[in-house]
Amino acid sequence: MTNFLIRTAVNGVALWVAAWLIDGIVLAEDGTTFASNFATIVLVALIFGVVNAVVKPIAKLLAFPLIVLTLGLFTFVVNAFLLQLTEWISEPLGLSFVIEEFWWDAVLGALIVTIVAMILSWILPEPDDD
Repeated sequence: MTNFLIRTAVNGVALWVAAWLIDGIVLAEDGTTFASNFATIVLVALIFGVVNAVVKPIAKLLAFPLIVLTLGLFTFVVNAFLLQLTEWISEPLGLSFVIEEFWWDAVLGALIVTIVAMILSWILPEPDDD
């Protein structure tokens, strides 16, 4: 359970950094309360975690030939697809998570989310599963 909470927090921070750096990604509307923004970030991070757990293995299996052909760079397109899918799921739930353009904002956002999540995973200790 602790590992799940840490992964959700890492996803939330990574998504927030991507939205902060890229104008085409909106996560939590301006002018709303801190609690509302925090709840939006946590809920979008939870959705992103579930999408990564369920859809990512299937998407990577289907994209395996392209991933091999591009020496792994197509993984960023798969991750951008997962971000776009998270946006699509978040919209009917009333969460403020918008990606304006796929090829520029989503792919660049996927790159930033990957880098931030990787750095935070190095910094945060792995919990013992004893």
